[in-house]
Order: sequence, then structure tokens, then C-alpha cells
Amino acid sequence: MTVEEKMPTIDEKATAATRARYQRISGLYDKMERFAERRYSEWRPRLWSMVQGPKVLEVGVGTGKNMSYYPAGVQITAVDLTPGMLAYAKKRAAELNVAVDLQLGDAQQLDFPDNTFDNVVSTFVFCSVPDPALGLKELLRVTKPNGRLLMLEHVRAGNELVGLMMDVMNPVMVRLSGANINRHTVENVRQSGWQLEQVEEMGMKGIFKLIIARKNDG
Repeated sequence: MTVEEKMPTIDEKATAATRARYQRISGLYDKMERFAERRYSEWRPRLWSMVQGPKVLEVGVGTGKNMSYYPAGVQITAVDLTPGMLAYAKKRAAELNVAVDLQLGDAQQLDFPDNTFDNVVSTFVFCSVPDPALGLKELLRVTKPNGRLLMLEHVRAGNELVGLMMDVMNPVMVRLSGANINRHTVENVRQSGWQLEQVEEMGMKGIFKLIIARKNDG
């Protein structure tokens, strides 16, 4: 299926459940992520140093943790599925005096024309997108030819024993935090039509990865 063809219908029930879950925890989200953010904050500047505009989309802006690292001279649009998270992002943008167009939006069904953005960025988002393959195809659709996808993600461990443990724990983790801990995100990116350019292990023996992919210019 090409990016120009009609995308499959999203799972409305799963999407509503994800939205409701993050709406409930939006006021606690930064506190819940406090310890993880000690490591994430080491990786975010590097990711954003590689972002190229002029037009950039951040998918899953959350409470705006990336805003401090937005590069100068780019036009950033940032979307989130949840009104509660977006409210905190708007507050952070005001506090930091960051120019960003914040919008409600679903990675699986974005309200942008084809070939809109030079780069698309997500950090620890596709663990929560109900249909990650659909979301990644949608990001491909809105990215310009030869544009890039830049991601930080946690994925299922390559070690099979650890991976099996993550499979067993995953239902509990989804109920607690909304995040799947056993997704094969690198393969999902490849199968969604992106051309992988760089996959780098960031920590915990390959569970955390930096992923960079490009949209074919043809």
C-alpha cells in the first residue's frame, strides 16, 4: 500500500481508552516520569540537534519535555492525543517563551496534507499508539519526500529471556502507565515504508534506541 492510498480505519475503542488513560494521569505524568527523565534528558538534546526544518512536526508532545531542546529557526507544530497533556504543554511553552503551534491530534490520523513536514520527531510515543504501524504510515504520509523520522523509543529486549519477561509484564504496565514495553518498533518502522538510516543503542542493553529513517524521494 502506498502512502497516497486510503489508510485503514483506526480502532476507535482502543484510541479512546488510550486518550482516557493519559487524561487521567496528565496531572501526575511528570512526577511518574521523574526518574526515567534523568536518563531521557541526556538523550533528548542529541536527538533534537539532528532535526532539520524548516517545518517540523512533533508527535506526542505530552507535557512539552522536548521544548527546551527545540532548535532555533524552525517552525514546529506539536500534537498530542490528550487535552490534559496538551494543557500542560501550553503552560510550559508560555513559561519557556517557546514558539510552537500546539494542537490536539492523533498520530494514527493526522489533520495535515500529504508531504507537509521536513522532519517528524517522536520521543517515547510509539509504545502507546494503539496501532503503531498505522501511526508510522501516517507520519510517512505527512513527511516530504526525502524527509526524515527521528525517534527515541524503548523496545522489546533482544535477549529472549528478558524479552519473554517483558511480554509477561506488558499487560500490567499498560494498565499502570499506558505504555507497551515489548514492541518491535525498529521493525515496525521498516515495515511501514520508511528507509532505516540509523539505529543506535542508547541504554539498558538495547532496550532504548535512537531511530532515524527517511522517506524515499520517489
